[in-house]
Amino acid sequence: MRAAILTGHGGPEVVQYVQDLPLPEPGYGQVRLKMAAAALNRLDLFVRAGWKGLNLHFPHVIGSDGAGVVDAVGPGVTGYQPGDRVAVDPSLFPEDDTRLYVDYENQTRLAIIGEHASGFAAEYVVVPAKNLVRVPASFSLAAAAAAGLVYVTAWHSLMTRGGLRAGETVLIVGAGGGVNSASLQIAKLAGATVIVVGSQEAKCEQARALGADVTINRERDPDWARAVQTLTGRRGVDVVVDNVGAATFGSSLRACRIGGRILVVGGTSGYAAELPLNQLFARQVSIIGSTMGTHQDYARVMALVFEGKLNAVIGRVFPLSAARQAQQTLEQFDVFGKVVLDVDNPD
Repeated sequence: MRAAILTGHGGPEVVQYVQDLPLPEPGYGQVRLKMAAAALNRLDLFVRAGWKGLNLHFPHVIGSDGAGVVDAVGPGVTGYQPGDRVAVDPSLFPEDDTRLYVDYENQTRLAIIGEHASGFAAEYVVVPAKNLVRVPASFSLAAAAAAGLVYVTAWHSLMTRGGLRAGETVLIVGAGGGVNSASLQIAKLAGATVIVVGSQEAKCEQARALGADVTINRERDPDWARAVQTLTGRRGVDVVVDNVGAATFGSSLRACRIGGRILVVGGTSGYAAELPLNQLFARQVSIIGSTMGTHQDYARVMALVFEGKLNAVIGRVFPLSAARQAQQTLEQFDVFGKVVLDVDNPD
């Protein structure tokens, strides 16, 4: 079986394309999928580098997003049969705690496909049947794969944790990432005004094409927090989406209104952000952390994607055999939207 794997932790050289992995067999409550597409996230780069406490079994198949066709069903599976087109919720919920399937604000045992378990960048993958959602016949499986992790993450952050309301103003720090492009569209769908800070004019243009009301090109205007204050009449924004972290968090705090909130689901520039506590308590700003989402979040947001109300943005498509190049493209921030691996055409 063909797959894109990690042979260990390290740089791009540990990403390998192989053709001899064994065919997995579905167990109780599981289905085997013939994968059509897998999508990459910045999470894949962190998994490749590794961290203390992440104990992978190598070779480790990469990719936390995927969509394909049911190939075989294991015992106990009802509701799905070979030939069904499906996408997969990448969150793995403990079998002995069904509560986490719909509410895991206090969870400690959530696992993610592609991070803690083998991923989607393979010809065949075995997953729990309860993680599936059906993909309409007219909808691209590549787009279904591209939407998954970033949309459930953005929805859970903005809507479930952040409580975004119509009429609010949202600032999104960064234009090109998958979570940010998803957050932009969800915020607009919810009736918010959206300001996007982009690293270059081309990405600002793409953000405007997705519905951003205002963009700030930080190449031309590096003090974007001041620009946001000017745009809002010194009020600041209601919500800041900041997944950049250390490099931007101080500016995000300055851009936020009194009583506003900052949503954090990652930190691509580093996690050790300096936090001016005087501004935090004087301005009564709430910092809200969020990760992934429940299966209810996943099903809800994917239904909006399938209805065409949200658009899965695909920046680049690579054959499965070019997984190393795909990761390097992602690592260099040289793409707007998601990087997708074409598993149907692996070479």
